[in-house]
Amino acid sequence: MSYKDLKSFQQGTIVYDFTVEFCHRYINPSDQTDMPNKSYRTADQMVQAARSGKQNIAEGSSERSKKSELHLLGIARASFQELLEDYEDFLRQRGLNQWTKNDAETIAIRQLSYKSNRSYMTYRSYLDKPETAANVAICLIHQTNFLLDQQIKSLEKQFIAVGDYSEKLTHQRNEQKKKEIINRFWRKFQ
Repeated sequence: MSYKDLKSFQQGTIVYDFTVEFCHRYINPSDQTDMPNKSYRTADQMVQAARSGKQNIAEGSSERSKKSELHLLGIARASFQELLEDYEDFLRQRGLNQWTKNDAETIAIRQLSYKSNRSYMTYRSYLDKPETAANVAICLIHQTNFLLDQQIKSLEKQFIAVGDYSEKLTHQRNEQKKKEIINRFWRKFQ
């Protein structure tokens, strides 16, 4: 299975694409604020957090080591959490409402996750207003984090039950050494 088939990667890609457009529209480096470089840094950090989340899912899935994969998925999860905080800050600092888990708008966005062939385009129309856009991004990040949490739990169970790639290699190497020692021992007596 390719990392592109992972629901967490697909969702992370939507978050990344959505964040790039959100930052382009609403955290514009050319804003005439008292701290113009702050807008640029914020936009860059948000895009990089979204990219880091997506890329670490991809990189983690290509690891042979479950331990390394868990580590990279943990980094992805932390990146998306950082991005979530940025969107919440955006709303709070502008005096905009943050939707609750049970708001009709939140439920409507969650329902879109059941559509097949979802992409950034599924959510693009929600970018027209900054309050709506930030809230949709928050919903998407919560969904991504949920998927990552499930993926991490599953991987942890596999790691406990089966072990890690490096453990298997060490075991195979030790078995090979035992065979070599036994063969040398028997050759002495032949």
